[in-house]
Amino acid sequence: MRNVWLLLLSAVVLQSCVVPVESDPRYGERRDDRSVFCGGEHRLRVVDLDISPDPIGDGQPVRALNLRVQADGSGECQTTFQVRERDGDVVARGRVFRLRPGTNEIVLEPSERYRFSRSEHCFDVLADVAGTARRIDAARTFCARQLPGRRWSLR
Repeated sequence: MRNVWLLLLSAVVLQSCVVPVESDPRYGERRDDRSVFCGGEHRLRVVDLDISPDPIGDGQPVRALNLRVQADGSGECQTTFQVRERDGDVVARGRVFRLRPGTNEIVLEPSERYRFSRSEHCFDVLADVAGTARRIDAARTFCARQLPGRRWSLR
């Protein structure tokens, strides 16, 4: 009987020492049982950004932005993405995406108002990293180039 009481007392003491993942700032806030906010030990990098259609004419609406993101980490994480022109105009805002380790393909819906209409279009991708929107590293600079006939391409 004495051993049972010692075992129960030990269990209560040990339980009070456990720190749940939700309160550890290195891992961010849990949104479900399997993933956390991206950040901490999750490194994100933009591999590619494309528009659809490509090429696109001046004044035409963009149907979709196709984003490929490399997520380095030991498990899944969740984040939202935003694509902005370098001058700050929001091109697309995403919903919450669950990223798995490796390359992730994401389709973003662009703002209905966004059109190619000025002399330069360069884009940054931002991600919600541990609760703060941050520009994420990219494999290259994503600037559209102007083609003959007032058309643009990201290829």
